[in-house]
Amino acid sequence: MTLKIVLASNNTGKLKEFQQLLAGRHFEVLPQAQFRIDDVEETGLSFVENAIIKARHASKIAGLPAIADDSGLEVDFLQGAPGIYLSLIHISEPTRPY
Repeated sequence: MTLKIVLASNNTGKLKEFQQLLAGRHFEVLPQAQFRIDDVEETGLSFVENAIIKARHASKIAGLPAIADDSGLEVDFLQGAPGIYLSLIHISEPTRPY
């Protein structure tokens, strides 16, 4: 028996990674887009909290178990910043004199 689970992400790269990771283990990983699930606001204070928020949101709408992950960049010199706030930083391309 194969268990269908929803990946709470619209990232096709993550979908492929999870499908490969769970291949041969009786899981079928489905993208949240298949259920017309939009991204949910990530209001957690940690990567774990944000992953839980995303998984619960997808599971509730799809009616299936869901998995999620969250990531960012933590720099020791910056005491772990920007962490979960990486996506809020806008870095413009440098102007080039040539």
